[in-house]
Amino acid sequence: MAIDWFSPAQCVGYAAFVLGVASFAQKDDRRFKLFMAAECLAYIIHFTLLGRPTAVASSTMSLLRSVLALYTRSKWVAFFVVMANLGLGWHFATRPSDWLPLGASCIGTLALFLMEGVRMRFAMLCGTVLWIVNNVIAGSVGGTALELVIACVNLVTIRRMLREAPAAPQA
Repeated sequence: MAIDWFSPAQCVGYAAFVLGVASFAQKDDRRFKLFMAAECLAYIIHFTLLGRPTAVASSTMSLLRSVLALYTRSKWVAFFVVMANLGLGWHFATRPSDWLPLGASCIGTLALFLMEGVRMRFAMLCGTVLWIVNNVIAGSVGGTALELVIACVNLVTIRRMLREAPAAPQA
């Protein structure tokens, strides 16, 4: 399948890329989540134009998750979002690869609501890997580039956090 690098779908994917990079550049958690919500909205449009309904559903749930995470860290809200993702999967998934973005969204939900520090970063990295595979399969140039950048940023951050962690006492 030939990719039109400047089609409307790809251009919206590039916008999602810029918004995603901008979100990870934010030091303020609220601004991070707002930029991430904008990225998700761009992804919804991007994957709609690419004809990927499970990625649209997953991005919609990620948008909802980002907005909810502005207001709560409730385990029940996380449970609701994960269940909604699974329900969308049962409704939209027609092939195994359709579960990739839904799995990524579930992992991201659990990470944002239930984890912190290096553990949260590792979980987000696992979700990022699923998005990379999905985006390659979908032919999403901007989405693949975005997730590769996010993976690199997360790996650098994890390494820095592990290096800065206090050494465990020797017995």
